[in-house]
Amino acid sequence: MHIAPYDNRNKPIVDTDNTTVPLNYFNIVKLERDQAFDYQVPGFETCIVPATGTIDVEIEGESYTSLGGRGVDVWDGEPEGVYVPSGAKAHMVCLSDAAEVFVAGAKFDAVLEPFAVRADALDLVQYGSDDTKTHRKIKHILGQKQHGKVGRLLVSELYTVGKGGWSGFPSHKHDTDRLPDETRHDETYNFRFRPNHGSGVQMLQREDGKPGDAYHLVDGSTICLDRGYHPCAVLPGYEMYYFTILGGLSQRSLVQYFQPSHSDQLETIPGIKDMIAKFK
Repeated sequence: MHIAPYDNRNKPIVDTDNTTVPLNYFNIVKLERDQAFDYQVPGFETCIVPATGTIDVEIEGESYTSLGGRGVDVWDGEPEGVYVPSGAKAHMVCLSDAAEVFVAGAKFDAVLEPFAVRADALDLVQYGSDDTKTHRKIKHILGQKQHGKVGRLLVSELYTVGKGGWSGFPSHKHDTDRLPDETRHDETYNFRFRPNHGSGVQMLQREDGKPGDAYHLVDGSTICLDRGYHPCAVLPGYEMYYFTILGGLSQRSLVQYFQPSHSDQLETIPGIKDMIAKFK
């Protein structure tokens, strides 16, 4: 499902009762200097990630100061985040002239401890190549390094390296719990382009060997993925970014099932197996 960009007025774009991705939650909060925002999502653990700007965050009396610091866009510096336990009260205040803040969530009942992920604690992965049109950089905010501290939520930022090319290829899916071959993880993306008038395409093929759907991506597009194989691409001459939320049904570690007709491409893309291993 494609959700075109709109002024959500700080209300969830993907709420807890979403029929496409019931395991996910997603909000974009826009604040000006000294403005505050509070939220609480029962039954969902969340992660606060400033896309741009700097904020102070308080979680049930625990303070995390000067989070973020990126300037004009998501290419302007490294991400930071704060993990918010399931159902906890979160309070944020804007310290910069303006801030745009992503709030990612996954369904999870147990209550863990809050913590901050600063830029030096990111899990960074770069894979692919210009020759294979798959050159990508991933910045895991809640990734393998935080595995024992989080319930079912995985949060990452994915960037193209160079201009143009494919991501999420070889095509894969993760819509069915059938270990050890695959796990059920609902997935939500928010896309950005540089320059911001760039665009791309999200493919969604429900069944191997049969035609699927394609969605035109623009700056600010949100994609919700419940099932099927789902590569995406950016136009030549443009860079693409997407904020990635994964919520597992029964476990946090993601097991991707690669489309049989394209699985041999796993042997052609440098570093892709290291990338796969990081989604834990």
